Amino acid sequence: MSRTQKILFFATGWLIVLMPFLFWWNTWFGRHLSDQQLTEYLHDDKKPRHIQHALVQLGDRMSRGDAQKRWYPELLRLAGAPVEEVRNTDAWVMGQDTSGAGFHETLLKMLSDSSPMVRGNAALSLVRFGDATGRPQIVALLQPAQITAPQSGRIVDSDRPGTAIRQGGLLAKLQDEHGQTTEVRSPIPGRIRLVAQTGANVAADAEVAVVDPASEQVWEALRALYFLGQVDDLPAIRPYEREVPGVSNDVRQQAVETERAIRTRAGMN
Repeated sequence: MSRTQKILFFATGWLIVLMPFLFWWNTWFGRHLSDQQLTEYLHDDKKPRHIQHALVQLGDRMSRGDAQKRWYPELLRLAGAPVEEVRNTDAWVMGQDTSGAGFHETLLKMLSDSSPMVRGNAALSLVRFGDATGRPQIVALLQPAQITAPQSGRIVDSDRPGTAIRQGGLLAKLQDEHGQTTEVRSPIPGRIRLVAQTGANVAADAEVAVVDPASEQVWEALRALYFLGQVDDLPAIRPYEREVPGVSNDVRQQAVETERAIRTRAGMN
């Protein structure tokens, strides 16, 4: 092997290692941002991941009580961001400081957001304010998502039941009579309970998939209902007390404790 070939070989190997690292470094929300970077990222409308990164960093500072409130107006502005993931993160961050001017009112408005995840996070943050207005949205976090077909057509590709899926993950591809393909995606993170299989014909508004909520989502909802749940919420809680696939012992125990707290408040024990 010539000297030039050796240099090219090692350079290629170095790039193979470097590129994944650079991608991770630029997308990892744990990377520290300076005050200047945080301000720049909060205004980077072309890169929603940058906005999320800044929001996560700001939320961490707020939870430690060392965030400067000069950034708080940005949190109110981002509640109306066009990107769902940004609004979702923003709703969580505003729950880290109940003294933030305008946070309570903004979170109440976010209970009407088009995204179930944004509504859920806003409801969970409102619990920190001692506000139970979002209880229906919290109960909804325990429910599986039922995804329907936006139009009639034939399933040309689909994921498998039992597969973990992220929010926005692809569930199936639906092809209409003109050969146009529409992607059907999950509105929540979780695990696919069932999905229409490849080759199936579905009508408009027919069920295409059912996705069970992720354990983290269930855990947070159960914790909130421990404090503000009502007897009417028990049917949504009890399924998590049983041994079902994907439900950890911690979640089951939290479900049991949540029901016990609700029954105690209602004088049922």
